[in-house]
Amino acid sequence: MDIKGLDYNTQREHLAMPEYGREIQKMVNLAVGLPTKEERTVCAQTIVRLMETKMPQLRGNADYEQTLWDHLYLMSDKQLDIDWPFDVSEAEKIHTKPEPLPLPQNRIRQRHYGKLIEELFEQLKQMSEGPERDELARLTANQMKRDLATWGHGSMDDEKVADDLARFTDGVIQLDLNNFTFEKVTVVNNEGGKSKKKRK
Repeated sequence: MDIKGLDYNTQREHLAMPEYGREIQKMVNLAVGLPTKEERTVCAQTIVRLMETKMPQLRGNADYEQTLWDHLYLMSDKQLDIDWPFDVSEAEKIHTKPEPLPLPQNRIRQRHYGKLIEELFEQLKQMSEGPERDELARLTANQMKRDLATWGHGSMDDEKVADDLARFTDGVIQLDLNNFTFEKVTVVNNEGGKSKKKRK
């Protein structure tokens, strides 16, 4: 439906950087059409200051000024002829989509523990006895218990952790539950609150 006098966003020019809004884009278009490089440069500097107020979170980045000028370059469709204070030759990388990450090719035997824990099992099997292996076993066991609490609906039995750790390390790691103390685990319940489980 086309009603005379109404201006729809769907009928307007596409915005290269919609986060800055249409008014900033109009200023950029105006700057491109200015007759002298000096006028265009002064106008560009003013626009960048306005862009900074629109995106204050960028100030937290070390290269935020470079980012703002890159954005201006893209918004001008690379037509703004000024002496750029930063190198904008790689500005288009902002719109480059990263390559999708490949899915793990190895089958994970225990999904609730995940691939990283399985890698720790393999590492523990190959380590020599000593304080370093004991510390890694302690960290692994505590992470296993947290994983059980997260994916096992709050169930985190110490004996299951000890049994799984022994089984998946081919008996190399044997936790003595009479002397081993697990860290406290906080479980987030379905209502969004936290319920603390005391260690056994």
